[in-house]
Amino acid sequence: MEKDKAYKVLAAQEGISNNEAKSLIDRGLVYAGNKKVMIARGDIDTKTKFRVEKIEKIRPIFENDDLIVVDKPAFVNSDEVERQFKGAKLLHRLDRETSGVLMLVKNEEFREKAIKEFKKDTVYKEYSAWIDGILVESVDIDKGIITEKKNNKAYSKVSKKGKPARTEVTPEIVSGKKTKVKCVIHHGRTHQIRAHLRSIDFPIIGDEQYGGRRYKRVMLHARKVVLLGMTFEAPEPTAFKHFES
Repeated sequence: MEKDKAYKVLAAQEGISNNEAKSLIDRGLVYAGNKKVMIARGDIDTKTKFRVEKIEKIRPIFENDDLIVVDKPAFVNSDEVERQFKGAKLLHRLDRETSGVLMLVKNEEFREKAIKEFKKDTVYKEYSAWIDGILVESVDIDKGIITEKKNNKAYSKVSKKGKPARTEVTPEIVSGKKTKVKCVIHHGRTHQIRAHLRSIDFPIIGDEQYGGRRYKRVMLHARKVVLLGMTFEAPEPTAFKHFES
C-alpha cells in the first residue's frame, strides 16, 4: 500500500494546491469514509477517496452607515469575514465552527459606543446549542472563567479566580439522548458557553475540545443579538434542523 501526506493526496484528487488542501483539512471539512481527516501532514493511502464538505456563503443581514451584520457560516474564521468587507472592523468574534450573527463596524465613533454597551453588559446575546444528554430544567450557570493557551489554542475553564461569566441555559427540544438549548450569555468570555456547559456535564455535540462527542461541526449558533435597540437574527442552519429528527 503506497502512502503519502494527506494534504498531497487531497490536492491531487481535487486538483487544488497543497496549501488549499491543508486549509480544508485544518478547517475540519475533509472526510475519508465517515471519519474526519484530522492531520494534514499525516500519512494516508494514496488511493483514499475523500469527501469535502461545502462551506455555506456569508449572508448579509443588515447594513447602514455604522454597521454591517452578517450570518457567518461554520468553518469560516471571523478574520476572513473582516477581509471580505473592506473598511469594516470586527466588533466581536465567533469561533471558527460557530455560525450566526457577526457584527462589523464602519467607524470609530460607533465602535466606541458599541464597546461601552458590551462592557456594561447591556448587549443581549442568544445562542442555540445541541448538547449531549437530556436537560429537563433551566440552569443559570454563574461561574468565573479563566482562559489560557494550550497547544497554541485558547482554552477556558471554570475557576473561582476567573473573570465573572454567567450563562442562562433553557432546554427547548429533547431528541433521543440530546437536547437543544437556548443560551443567553452575560459578559461574553472566550469559549464561555462551551466551558460552562462542560462544567455541568452537558458538553456541546461536536466540541471535542470541551468533552463533546465527535460530529462534523461544533453545534453552536449565535441566533440573536440586540445592540443599541437594534435586533439582528440569523436562522438556525440546516445542520441544526436535521438534528431534531
